[in-house]
Amino acid sequence: MNIPKSHPRKKSLEMRHKLTKGFQQGLVAQAGLIAHGRGEAFDYLLGEKTTVIARKAEEAAVALMLLAENPVISVNGNAAALCAREIAMLAGLVKAKIEVNLFYRSIEREKKIAVALKKAGVKKVYGVACKPKKIAGLQSNRRLIDEALWNSDVVLVPLEDGDRTKALVKMGKKVIAIDLNPMSRTSKKANITIVDNIVRAMPEMIKHASKLKKTSKGKLKAILRNFSNKKNLKTMERLIRKSL
Repeated sequence: MNIPKSHPRKKSLEMRHKLTKGFQQGLVAQAGLIAHGRGEAFDYLLGEKTTVIARKAEEAAVALMLLAENPVISVNGNAAALCAREIAMLAGLVKAKIEVNLFYRSIEREKKIAVALKKAGVKKVYGVACKPKKIAGLQSNRRLIDEALWNSDVVLVPLEDGDRTKALVKMGKKVIAIDLNPMSRTSKKANITIVDNIVRAMPEMIKHASKLKKTSKGKLKAILRNFSNKKNLKTMERLIRKSL
């Protein structure tokens, strides 16, 4: 798709094209296109840019992943279609495992997403055609998780649903969410919520990881002590309301 550089909605249209292509390839569920549109509306209200507040959340998220013993990035179809390469890069920097986890689950989709991730540089993908463990109290297909996520202590869940975020926190895991809606269940239940578009959040996290990976544990812990997710969400909500 050839979009003129002068088009004011160029980046947004490119994202839509990636998702529709991902849908045609079997990576993205049909409902995933609707979910993206909902997020895009919030992004528009934020000026389609990464705020100073979001950058602080991205820094805190990276600090938490670097301090983790078993960090995991949980990937769905939309995330794979939009930023598979960036997911691979971040995972390498913070030494995280990558697991496919889907609401509209099928072995065929899992395998296609795994192929896309491997093409982007991921060496091993968990959660594909496995005998999964089950998250207690969760009824959707997202309750099915592989050993990687089961044994994790920190989980990055870009484009997640609120039920599983709540369940993961209940399991004792620290959850990092990327969600453009600061009022969603996911945003409120996560330990750290990045209110930013995933296509901007992932590159920002890669920058932070490159900078912080050799930082002492003491400094990483200080970053986390200075971060309040409650304050983060309130500030982001005020920014959205102000733009209306």
